[in-house]
Amino acid sequence: MAINSPVPDYDLEDTLELTTAEQVRAISDPLRTTILGLLHERAATVTELATAVKRPKSTVAHHVKVLADAGILRVVRTRRVRAIEERYYGRAARMFYYGLGRRSTSAQDPPDPNDLEVAAKESEGAYDAGQLRSFIRHARIPEERAAEFWRRVMPIIHEFDKLPRSGDTTYGFTVGLFPIFDYPTLPPTATEAEEDPSITER
Repeated sequence: MAINSPVPDYDLEDTLELTTAEQVRAISDPLRTTILGLLHERAATVTELATAVKRPKSTVAHHVKVLADAGILRVVRTRRVRAIEERYYGRAARMFYYGLGRRSTSAQDPPDPNDLEVAAKESEGAYDAGQLRSFIRHARIPEERAAEFWRRVMPIIHEFDKLPRSGDTTYGFTVGLFPIFDYPTLPPTATEAEEDPSITER
């Protein structure tokens, strides 16, 4: 792929909200999330995807169908090779997200994927090799400030998605923002207590 080629090489939406249990189940399988990751680079056929993940073509075809039926993948172009029409699949959007209040709560549905847990497993090799770049910071802030900060992070995620592909190494980029329910907190200062009478000494 040329260094200045658009990534991926087909048109797609920036975001897609997952609103059904079918979509939650479709995106929760590890192999299907790997397929989605590969399609960030370019559109691909089932044969190409099967070669990349080293799984039987029939297995990959099944998972591609599940994603397509859920509206998460779509055919973005076709090519006729001899008498066979090859279908190239692409993502429906660069990013999939759960709307607030729509996360799966049914016992019949798989748990929503924890991206930080996935990243922890994927980063073990880099950590062992001394090649892991990571930071963690904590800040006691209101929920609205957290939401605003997260909105400012989103363009960086999209920028990473669109980087031209080159080289031989795939890098993972993980961001997370989450409440910690048992993190120690300093007591309020005298000034804070004076400005907000609702604050009580802890």
